[in-house]
Amino acid sequence: MNKPAEQLLLIDRQHVRALLPMTECIDVMADAMTAVSAGSVHVEPRLKESFAGGEGAMLLMRAESVQLGVYAIKQISLLPRNAGLQKPVIQGVITLFELAGGSPVAVIDGTEITALRTAATSGLATRELARTDARSLGVFGTGVQAVSHIAAVCAVRPIEEIQIWGRDSARAGQLAEQLGQDTGIEVRAVSDPALAAASDILCTVTGSAEPILKGDWVQPGTHINLVGAHSLDTREADTALVARSSVYVDLLASVWAEAGDIVIPMQEGAIGEDHILGEIGQLLAGNIRGRADAAEVTIFKSLGLAAQDLYAANHVYRRATAAGS
Repeated sequence: MNKPAEQLLLIDRQHVRALLPMTECIDVMADAMTAVSAGSVHVEPRLKESFAGGEGAMLLMRAESVQLGVYAIKQISLLPRNAGLQKPVIQGVITLFELAGGSPVAVIDGTEITALRTAATSGLATRELARTDARSLGVFGTGVQAVSHIAAVCAVRPIEEIQIWGRDSARAGQLAEQLGQDTGIEVRAVSDPALAAASDILCTVTGSAEPILKGDWVQPGTHINLVGAHSLDTREADTALVARSSVYVDLLASVWAEAGDIVIPMQEGAIGEDHILGEIGQLLAGNIRGRADAAEVTIFKSLGLAAQDLYAANHVYRRATAAGS
């Protein structure tokens, strides 16, 4: 972390991790999602432009908060091929500006912020919706978000067992071994996704365009975070699962533009718009109900919002300046 200009901080990935531990990030996301649902944060629609040749894309996201006195612009590259190269699929930067004068005050590693805030929002949803006696976690995917989601869920529930499924079984095995050593929790890779689906809490963080999680596999009382799909023609869960579940989202307006997991079952006539109970921020404010009973299956559909980047970046910046960086 350094300061080449009088008012501009450059905050790298290592310092983001130090300044925004997962437990704090979950609380920051609670503030962000409450503000989003209250309408006190302005969020621009996400802009996406494909790279020349059609492989991968550039995404631009912007949000501003009068209450925080800042606005943020995040520019990231999205390269699915990086998953096979053991590199982050998402990489980029977040620039934080003072709202009053328009001056940039920080340029922050966007890769780490994205990994943290995405998982922390799922952790928030898990904290609010999963059964209090949930002890097992099933993870679909083996990338950066798999690791960060395990940290987030373990921060809100006393997880005793983790099962990981991925298309690359060797990678799943390596990840399970490493995480077992790091966490002290029993972690194992499974070749059958139905085995991972038998857990109390599920996180899908894959790049799959077709369902990798089926309703028939999921046990009563499960909570599910659907994270990986973010377009109208892709989804990670099948229609049967969505239809049998109570569905919560990060932002209702984003659903109609990006949530194939929800929109495809609507197009098939399996559910109506009223199947979505509401936003996580509305749940936090007490405006909608949470889990009804121990047998209810709950889904949190995560699409990601610039407001999450804004709140996370602002928190990192304030912590850095308070430390005298």
